[in-house]
Amino acid sequence: MKKLDGKVAIITGAASGFGRAMVKEFSKEGARIFAIDINDKVEKLKEEIDREIQTFKADVSDPEQVADAFKQCRQTYGRLDILCNNAGITGLVETPMHEYPLDEWNRVFSVNVQGALLVLQESIKMMLKSGGGSIVNTGSIGGFRATPGSSAYIVSKGAMVMLTKQAALEYIDKGIRVNSINPGTCKTPLLNGFTDEMLDFLGEQVPIGRLGEPEEVAKLALFLASDDSSYITGQNHIIDGGRAVV
Repeated sequence: MKKLDGKVAIITGAASGFGRAMVKEFSKEGARIFAIDINDKVEKLKEEIDREIQTFKADVSDPEQVADAFKQCRQTYGRLDILCNNAGITGLVETPMHEYPLDEWNRVFSVNVQGALLVLQESIKMMLKSGGGSIVNTGSIGGFRATPGSSAYIVSKGAMVMLTKQAALEYIDKGIRVNSINPGTCKTPLLNGFTDEMLDFLGEQVPIGRLGEPEEVAKLALFLASDDSSYITGQNHIIDGGRAVV
């Protein structure tokens, strides 16, 4: 029997990076996937996955679009067992905090904090009716370690740390576990514009000596989503090749 046989999983930010890797990993383990992304590429997942998958295009920062996505999931599957609350954006980089535009700050928070909350709220409503579930939020090493020039992203990911703890405590007696994964620098589309030399330099900054792979992050998400982690909740797990300890 596979780890997620019979489970229904919603994955946001599913079209690329960590989300796409989660879709593939969870599908291999038997989950029925409801994949959400703002990008049209989310539809292409149907061509890549040979198990059951439904896709939905939505902006997680928009309450109506989130509500529509979950309405469709309820109509399709009637239950929810797993949420990978993964959608997020980076915002501006190399921008000092005193020069960071307020509209850009709000844009980052609308996705990374408000969007995460909206998805979390709708998921919890479904899980309360389904009898429980597991929520895996995607944070960042940036939630624990400041990086000059990326203030909106860093502070938003710090909020994810406490969102995870707060939700875990509030629903611990309802059969809902809430944890987060917090990756360091990994080979995601965010690095597509980088030269090989730049990628090598980034890898050298990591104590383990290389960048992370999306599949490695997805496997941690799988562990936290599955019953293998049944005694773990409210924890923010760092997966960064040792960078946080330096």
